[in-house]
Amino acid sequence: MKTETVSLEQALRATGDLKLVAYMMAGHPTKKKSIEVGKRLAGSGIAALEIGIPFSDPLADGPVIQRAGQIALEHGMNVAGALEVAAAIAAEGVPVVLMTYINPVLAHDPRRFAAEAAQAGVAGVIVPDLPVEESEPVAGWLRAASLDTVFMVAPTTSDDRLPTICERSSGFVYCVTVTGITGARKELPPGMKDLFAQVRRHTKLPIAAGFGISRPEHMKALRGIADAAAVGSAIVNEIDRGGDPVALVKELLKGCR
Repeated sequence: MKTETVSLEQALRATGDLKLVAYMMAGHPTKKKSIEVGKRLAGSGIAALEIGIPFSDPLADGPVIQRAGQIALEHGMNVAGALEVAAAIAAEGVPVVLMTYINPVLAHDPRRFAAEAAQAGVAGVIVPDLPVEESEPVAGWLRAASLDTVFMVAPTTSDDRLPTICERSSGFVYCVTVTGITGARKELPPGMKDLFAQVRRHTKLPIAAGFGISRPEHMKALRGIADAAAVGSAIVNEIDRGGDPVALVKELLKGCR
């Protein structure tokens, strides 16, 4: 029986705490295993689950997520398969966000992708290599299918682009905390507070921080300045080595409250 899913915006809005968005790669290490892990993560207390669609040239991904994508591709994972993984996990009631590069969407056909993602119960889509200025008609098809379009703000985002990115985003605004690729880091960069404050001037949407976040102390540092934290490499690494990603999530959640 499908549980009623709350909207992304509702799910990620902080209420004195910090919400956790967990990331996993569809088809890693296998399709069946990724569904099993995703269902367990869905029930672990996270606010939303980000599911990566593997791509051969993942420019924003660090080595851990690149490797997971490569393994998934070698096992035959594609857009259609990733949508099946998303559908199985979305049925658990947690909002699911797809993280995909634009090429797989174009190859699948953007209008068809939007319709099938909505049918799978997906809540929103992040396309890191789709600039907001070039996002139509793809973003329009996503919106028409009632999917949130989540755009990214980085430390390098210019002041004149920021209002447009915030205005075109729905669900939440994704703030990349570092200049560079994904991957677990010891410390979070000092300029984060300024970036979040700048974004808040342009949107009432929740702000999710991502890239480099991997420890409970990172969660504590973000509480009160961001609504949510997205954790990817640390979780994918745990899945990769056959560990328990849910145990890691529970540890991270302690730092969220």
